[in-house]
Formats: sequence, C-alpha cells, structure tokens
Amino acid sequence: MRYVIVGTAGHIDHGKSALVKALTGTDPDRWEEEKRRGITIDLGFAHLELGDGIRAGFIDVPGHERFVRNMLAGAGGIDVVLLVVAADESIKPQTREHFEICRFLGIPKGCIVITKCDLVERDILDLVKLEVQELVAGSFLEGAPVVATSVRTGEGLETLKGELRRLAESVTPKPADRPFRLPIDRAFVMKGHGTVVTGTLIAGCVKKDAEVELHPLGRRLRVRGLEVHNQSVEMAVAGQRTALNLAGIEAREVARGMALSEPGMFRPADRLDCSLALLGTARPLKHRARVHFHCWSAETVAEVVLLEGKELKPGGQGFAQLRLASPGLFLPGDRFIIRQLSPVTTMGGGTILDIQPPRHRSGDPEVRRALETLERGDAEARLIFLLRRYAEASPAQLVARTGWAPAEVLRVAKLLEASQRLLAVGQPLALFAQIDYYHRLQQGVLRVLDAFHNSEPLLPGLPREDLRARVAAELRLQDNQPSPLVFSAALQDLARQGKVETSGELVAIPGRAAQLNAEEAAAREQISAAFERAGLAVPDAREVLAGLRLERPRAQRILQMLVREGVLVKVTEGLIFHRSALQKLRDLLARRKASSNRIDVGTFKEMTGLSRKYAIPLLEYLDRERITRRQGDIRIIL
Repeated sequence: MRYVIVGTAGHIDHGKSALVKALTGTDPDRWEEEKRRGITIDLGFAHLELGDGIRAGFIDVPGHERFVRNMLAGAGGIDVVLLVVAADESIKPQTREHFEICRFLGIPKGCIVITKCDLVERDILDLVKLEVQELVAGSFLEGAPVVATSVRTGEGLETLKGELRRLAESVTPKPADRPFRLPIDRAFVMKGHGTVVTGTLIAGCVKKDAEVELHPLGRRLRVRGLEVHNQSVEMAVAGQRTALNLAGIEAREVARGMALSEPGMFRPADRLDCSLALLGTARPLKHRARVHFHCWSAETVAEVVLLEGKELKPGGQGFAQLRLASPGLFLPGDRFIIRQLSPVTTMGGGTILDIQPPRHRSGDPEVRRALETLERGDAEARLIFLLRRYAEASPAQLVARTGWAPAEVLRVAKLLEASQRLLAVGQPLALFAQIDYYHRLQQGVLRVLDAFHNSEPLLPGLPREDLRARVAAELRLQDNQPSPLVFSAALQDLARQGKVETSGELVAIPGRAAQLNAEEAAAREQISAAFERAGLAVPDAREVLAGLRLERPRAQRILQMLVREGVLVKVTEGLIFHRSALQKLRDLLARRKASSNRIDVGTFKEMTGLSRKYAIPLLEYLDRERITRRQGDIRIIL
C-alpha cells in the first residue's frame, strides 16, 4: 500500500472543504462553529482510496487570513497540494500567500483545481486558468495539471481523482527507515480511551505498546492504541495520518506543536542555523528582528540573527541563526516559514541546516563556509563538518544530529574511514572520531608526558586518567572529551609505534623512567637500609626522611619510588615495612604451621614481639595477601 498526504491551499470560500467532501464523502469541517459560519477554522481530515494500492489522506486547511497559522500547522507533511481557485473570483490574497507557503515548504507535487466552474462562462474559466498558470510559472506547479471542477454538478471530480492517482505514484515515499517522528497537530480526550493525539507520521514507524518520547517535555509515554484512517492497526508507518492513544499523560498537558519520537534519540533545540529567503513583496528583515516561526505543527517567536549584514532585502537570500522563544523537535533539512509579528503576514521561509550551533558573530567568513557546506555539501562533507564540531560521536548521536537513517550514517562513515578522514573505535562500533582531532589528541599526549617527565624526573609515569584530564585541558576540550574509549585507542596506537609505554595504569615515554643523581641514589640506599634494619619494628617514615640531606618533597618521591618498586610495602598509611622483614614473617608462620595452623592475636604478638598497634594491621595485611584467613578470633595459616 502506498500512502500520500494531499493538502488543500487557497483563499477563503473558494470551495476547499466542499471539494474534499465531494472527493471523499467526509465533511472535513468538524466544529459546530465551522458549519454555522460556513468557513474552515481549523484543520480538517479525510481519506480516499485512489485505487492501484494508493490511499490518500486529506488535510483541509483554513483559507481565512486570520487562520493561516492553523493552515501552517498542517502544511508541513503534505506530499501533493491542491491549489484551489474559485472560477468566479480567480486569484485572491490568500491564494498567493498559500502558494508561497507551499513553495517555501518544498511541497514536491501539486495540481491546480478551478472550482465553481458551473458559475462562469467558458471564456472566464479559460482566463482564470491563464492567471493561475502565470502565478505558478517557474515554481514546482509550473506545468502541473489544471482541472476544472464543480461539486454541484460533479464535473471534473473523476478527472481530478485520476490526476491525484498519477501524482501519488510519482511521490517519493516518506522515509520509513529513519527514526520515528510525528509532529502533533491535534490533542483531545476520547471517551473510554483517554488522551489521543494525531499527526502525519513524517519518518519511521511506531507500534502499539511502544514507548515514545514527547518533546519538548521529555516525557516517556506508552502507545496504548493506534489508528490509521479510523482503523485500528498494530503499526503505523511514515506517510500515514496517524492517531495515537497515549497512556501516562492528560490531554491538557499536550498541545499542537509538540512532537513524538523514539525515546532518548533527540533533544529539543532552541537555536537553529538556517538558510533564509524573503518574498519579493516582504518588508526588509532587520538584524535581530523578531518574527513568528512555523515548522511542522510548531509555532513560536524567534529572533533572527543575520549572519551577513544588518538587513535582508525583499527577494533576498542569506544565512541566519534563529533563536527560539520555545524549544521544539527540529532536524536538519526541515523547512520552515517566518511571518511578521505585526501585521501578521508571511515574509519568507527556509531550511534548517544545524540544530545545535554555537552563537555566531555576524560577518564571520568561517561561519559562512560552514553553512555552505551544510547547505550544498555532499553527505561526506556534512558528516565531517559535524565531527569537526563535536570531535567524536556515536552512530546514534550522528543519527540524532542529521536525521538520517542509521544505515546511511554507517554507509557515509565507512567511506570516510576508507579515505582516512575518520576513525571508527570499539567492537562493536561505538564511536567515530574525526581524524585530525585524533592526531591532535596523540600529539597532546606526547607533549603532556614530555612536560611531566621534565618536571617530575623521579616519577615513572602519569596515571592514565590524570593524563586524559591534562590532555583535555591542554587541547581545551569540552564535555569530558576525549572519551575513555577514543583516548585508549590513541594510547594503544602510540604504544604500537613505540612512542609511549604503559605499566598498569601508568603511562610514560620510553627511556624516560625515573633517573636518580648521586645524591638521590645515596638517599635511596639510606631509606632502604633504615627500614631493613628495623625489621618488623618499623620506624616512623617522617623521622627517616628528616635524617636525609634532601629537601622533603624529593625525599618523599624517593620513598614512593621504593614502594612502587616493592622494596618497601605500605601495610597502612602509617606502617611501611621492608620486603625482607615481611619475608621473614612469612617464614616464621610457615614454621608455626608445621606444629599448628591456628593462631590468635596473643600468639602472634608472642611470636613477633610486636605490640597490638603493629600486630593487628599486620594480621589484616596477611589476610589480604591470603597467607592467613580469619575465622572468628583466630587465623588459619594457609
């Protein structure tokens, strides 16, 4: 089954709703006020089987200028537009505004429908056709079929259905392989069911009982039920008008402009880089002007920061950053409309290029080059741009920042890896790192280690996490970069090249091990001898160090060196033994085991001549080393 969304566009009272009712048998005007006043106020919905496995969902939009904001809420997901013009009135203000909106939103296909043809003579009808064709010249509707209709006589309706079927067959289906996303255009309570929301499923698919996330609230909800064209289904796919019964939220908490997505995939954005174009009839757009921003079903106020100059002329194009009053779920490639704050008229529109940009300075040539890459660059150039900004990212993060299908992200990344422009890290694949960043990271490691060895010649190396933090500070990296995974890969590569060596958690440059001068070597021997002579009656380390000719910091480092080498063993913070003394203690316990493998604290004190102050820590050390095992008040010699 192929699904298409057909939308109406045109001036008030030109017969849009009557046309939809004549085609589908469903009256899209659902509110009492709409029926009483005879005008469409909000979005209306219907569906039609076109044959050949094609099903059309209709979105009927209001034509009155006061309700253009409602029209915009439904226009974003349209595949085929019916530009409706009444034969007895021809082109009117909202005809032009709706047409420009459809053009800016990038609607791909359409048909021109002349309604009320029974009210005019044939020569007037021909004149209206010419006027409409002149209006759409040079646009996506140039050369589009023009169908004259009358809902009163039925003229042209079957012809129009045939044209819709032909157009639907040529429409590119909405991407079902991308992450699920549904902008909400209605939210209401259905008796016996609870909260129901509707919208056009613009990407991916959603199943009954699936978990979804509501943006920008960040709420996780369960899909209790699904309907497509008033039929319950187990799964809805991209391109379908979909109703979702949501568990876990009240209808009053949901509003038009919110969106549903896969949970944990996307983050709402309140700052967008974009390409922007103005209508030739619009007023000049000033730097930092405030406008109404419409994207999918969302509407908010935005400050327009022009990135080139202080004013955008009517009919002009340029790059801008939109700073939104309210965040929403938007992705690169999404189309939007801007309207004046007052009077509220359509000014222009554009395409979102980046959803998490930093704040820019106007006139920065680097910003222009970056946005040109995002606007016109191929997929490889755009992915490299994102990795230059974020340095490293997971496949899921790149899907969230591009809106691409996961398979497309992996395909482009493999091309970049083959050309050695990025590095894939982890098994299974966990992260991508931009190759220049990866090389800078390795160079940073070598610089930090070199500086460390120069300042601390008595220390054998830097702990891995300390090194990672110092490299991040030197490279001025943010967000806890580099990640442990990428950092480990960089160290492993450097180790394979013989540029670093690792020992446990310590990292060092080969050949830069601790070096002692004659004075330090003598001090080392003095410290070792003092502890060896003391045996188990260990001296106070501070007293031993105080007897040296070295300043205390250097003496302390030599003591630490002896501990690292295993010459001295730190049993507790205040008790340090020479390894020979501990070996003699092991021998003593081995002889005791020959007569009895059981020992208590008192017996241990008698055997060693130690006080309880030393005996208890030593017994606990022996337990840790699995020379003894505590069993109540006694120890078993193992």
